[in-house]
Amino acid sequence: MNKYVIGVDGGNSKTDYFLFDIEGNFVDHLRDGTCSHERFPDAYQSSFRIMNEKINQLLARNAISMENIAAGAFGLAGADVPIQKQNLSDIITRIGFKNFEVDNDSFLGIKAGTSMGYGVCSINGSGSVAGGIDPQGGRLQVGGIGSEICGDEAGGFFLARKAVRTVYDSLYRMSPATSLSKPVMELLEISDKFYYIQRISQLTATGQLPVKELVQLLFRHADAGDPSAVSAVENSALQLAKSASGCINNLSFGDTVEIVLAGSVWVKAETPLLFDKFKKYVSEFTDKNCKYNILTVPPATGAVLWALELVNNSFADIGTKSKVIASVEDTIK
Repeated sequence: MNKYVIGVDGGNSKTDYFLFDIEGNFVDHLRDGTCSHERFPDAYQSSFRIMNEKINQLLARNAISMENIAAGAFGLAGADVPIQKQNLSDIITRIGFKNFEVDNDSFLGIKAGTSMGYGVCSINGSGSVAGGIDPQGGRLQVGGIGSEICGDEAGGFFLARKAVRTVYDSLYRMSPATSLSKPVMELLEISDKFYYIQRISQLTATGQLPVKELVQLLFRHADAGDPSAVSAVENSALQLAKSASGCINNLSFGDTVEIVLAGSVWVKAETPLLFDKFKKYVSEFTDKNCKYNILTVPPATGAVLWALELVNNSFADIGTKSKVIASVEDTIK
């Protein structure tokens, strides 16, 4: 009987379901909307309904049953704390998986972007989170619940709001003048500072705040030396470094640690300041030799490689890893 693995990358907006055989050969792929329990009124019931439907659809159209599935790996948004991971594990068990791993989607970056399948992944996309897997298989997530309580002071949404806040503080809260004021007000079509907070309230309430453009302005003015913009970028670098370093120092690594940088802000960052300060702070917080990799392959690659690892009890060799990466990249264009 042929054996297969399923890798699932479930984000807040879309989910990729991949079917490979245990030799690392691509079989099929299905993309759907989010399966995150945090996005639905009935929470985990919808997560079960959606994942069960899509996985069975993937199997049925390839004439495969759950008995053929040797392992599954699930990187899911909203798998942040133990109770959430347990509830999601219960769902995956109900679907029919016996050999599987489920964790936050930050861990997929480690499997996709490191040479040995362990290390740390710093995600800086719409939000931020750090995840770590040590050589013994120990795992730790730091942050990721979207709150400053646990240092989630990075990511596009946070940085955009920080740009808006920096201007507001300059206009009304006794902070120094910032070169951000004029371009931010022009971008947001604010003719007079009297209307500033009214316009901001309208844009945030309707979800129309231009996140990408605000982040680009913040980075551009930080690079130009505006003290307030520099301070905002440096603070985010510090928080990202604290989370990544927390993973390193609370797990058991050797002298060298691979750190994968993933997410749109890391991958497409238009300022060297964020990365330079991040590396500086990590070197201050840890005594490790850190090697940095920008994740340029789809995170879903990590789910497939993790599932194959569960079958073979070892991380995929270079040939298999390259084959999986090529297949996923060809599928997700």
